[in-house]
Amino acid sequence: MAKVNISLDAELVVEVMVLAGVGSPQDAVELVVRDYIARGHRTEARTELKDQGLREAAVKPQEPQG
Repeated sequence: MAKVNISLDAELVVEVMVLAGVGSPQDAVELVVRDYIARGHRTEARTELKDQGLREAAVKPQEPQG
């Protein structure tokens, strides 16, 4: 797996470490990134189901009015 080195504000990393309950800056940042990705996947799944429901509703024939 490829690795990336970045610089971050130390206060931000310490805050994430405290909130996540981890002792390593590396672990803290990985948790944040993994959470962000998981949240994106959940959002995609919800919007996909909603879009699918809208498409199915649009395809159903309308009942005769009158």
